[in-house]
Amino acid sequence: MRTDILRKTVLTAAGLAATAGGIAGPALAAQAAPAAQTTRPAAAVQADRKPAGERELKVDYAAQPNFYYCGPAATRNALSVQGKKIDVDAMAKEMGTTESGTDSINDITPVLNKEIGRNAYRSTEIPADKVDSKRIAQLRADIVRAVDDGRAVVANIAGTATDTDGNTHAFEGGHYISVVGYRDGGRVVTIADSANPDTASYRIDVDELAHWIASRGYAS
Repeated sequence: MRTDILRKTVLTAAGLAATAGGIAGPALAAQAAPAAQTTRPAAAVQADRKPAGERELKVDYAAQPNFYYCGPAATRNALSVQGKKIDVDAMAKEMGTTESGTDSINDITPVLNKEIGRNAYRSTEIPADKVDSKRIAQLRADIVRAVDDGRAVVANIAGTATDTDGNTHAFEGGHYISVVGYRDGGRVVTIADSANPDTASYRIDVDELAHWIASRGYAS
């Protein structure tokens, strides 16, 4: 799991135990499963560089097919910006994904490197109690560097975050998302979220994202 797109939504993991890799709630599986049969570009993402420190990558978006495939699905969406066509079932097996989710970002980084054919990705962890200005600046720089290199970032998040439109996105048990673009020099980033095709794309402040990642990590 573990465009009008931007509308108010709260996705919870009620009834599921929190896992190291994170999984979305059971209500999510019912929404995501039908959409997994088709792919579509996320409307918010474009392939060209924009002025004033903006860039977004073109995503061939697909929703996750079940509640625990967010890790493989986020990785699949991230790799789609490079035109990769990925079998999410084979990827899930390679990552060791189970109904408890994908354990950590360290299970995803090697798969990303394997699929792109070079060791461009590295894992970075953000301790829960150390989301300071230095770590936020590092996250921002890592996202800008990766996107400028034509690569999407995969992040393991947990808890609730608010996007730039004021909509909340809640994954108390944990979740994986793709970061596919930035604006304002990386202060605001674009998310491709496999959990729900109705909220496939949204933007979030990078400091909000850093707190969302806290206690987990990201591959950039």
